Amino acid sequence: MTTDAEILFEVKGRIGCVLLNRPRALNALSTDMCAKMEAQLAEWAEDDAIAAVLVEGAGDKAFCAGGDVRTLAENGPDHSGPAEAFFATEYRMNARIFHFPKPYISFLDGITMGGGVGISVHGSHRIVGDKTLFAMPETGIGLIPDVGGSYFLPRLPGRLGVYLGLTGARLKAADCLYTGIGTAYVPSDRLEALKAALVEADLETPEEVDQIIGAFAEQAGDAPLDEFRDLIDAAFAETTVEDICDHLGAIDHSWAGTTLETIGKMSPTSLKLTLEQLLRGAGMEFDDCMRMEYRLVNHIVTYQSDFFEGIRAVLIDRDNSPVWSPASLQDVSEDHVLKHFESLGDRELNLQ
Repeated sequence: MTTDAEILFEVKGRIGCVLLNRPRALNALSTDMCAKMEAQLAEWAEDDAIAAVLVEGAGDKAFCAGGDVRTLAENGPDHSGPAEAFFATEYRMNARIFHFPKPYISFLDGITMGGGVGISVHGSHRIVGDKTLFAMPETGIGLIPDVGGSYFLPRLPGRLGVYLGLTGARLKAADCLYTGIGTAYVPSDRLEALKAALVEADLETPEEVDQIIGAFAEQAGDAPLDEFRDLIDAAFAETTVEDICDHLGAIDHSWAGTTLETIGKMSPTSLKLTLEQLLRGAGMEFDDCMRMEYRLVNHIVTYQSDFFEGIRAVLIDRDNSPVWSPASLQDVSEDHVLKHFESLGDRELNLQ
């Protein structure tokens, strides 16, 4: 095993262990990492010696902070090939995880955003810890909550998924359990012991994985989201972004004002694309969601979209003052939104 590789694979006991190994980059995913992960999962799915897979992030800050979108954006819309290749490779990996036939365990103990969500949330066991910070913040960089966001977000309880997708709200362990994003809370200082227990077990059934995790799991405390749940479900049940904003504006509560202010900072185009994406995804199968998302991101990276301005403002210049175009929700036409959902013809995503 090459210890300086961006992603490391090792078999311990009956566990296929994966280490995302870019701690200085908060374990952000590259095209090569996604390709290697997808290939390794395909191999382990057919290997009877492997009973389960365990995925961790190197370092003490992040599980995986996302995809390496800065590199993609720096190529610009006239050289979108690398971006298209990245998303196709990443989405094939996401689909491989969703369909993986064995327990797939992720230790989300640190920053888990964007691509980090895609490499974890579709697996069977999502272990959150004391350092967990989960978010889908794409509307703040002119993108959409992809990596299967159109599938899992609408299937969260009530309207929590729409709220998370539009606002990029950040969740800690208790909220992750409350939404169903996390399946168990294990204190950070017990994760190594949990890993050792999984490695040492002679696993024969998926139920044994559940039992071992259950022996380490603890209560995460009250979920802050629960306090605002009724307000979230009411406001984010609206079917246009404008109506959601109007509903928030009519609520006499500081949470509503803060949420409306947050939405006001996001790309208007991304907000409208995201809501349409989530409304459609609620009735679609997973693979079809991935194909839809691939259409969306392909259209986004092939013109001077808000994505390039968002990456400039947040990750390159870091002035956090993006100039969105169009600048208001009212100026984002329905035709502009719907063009992003149009077929790519012979460039449609192949998940095989």
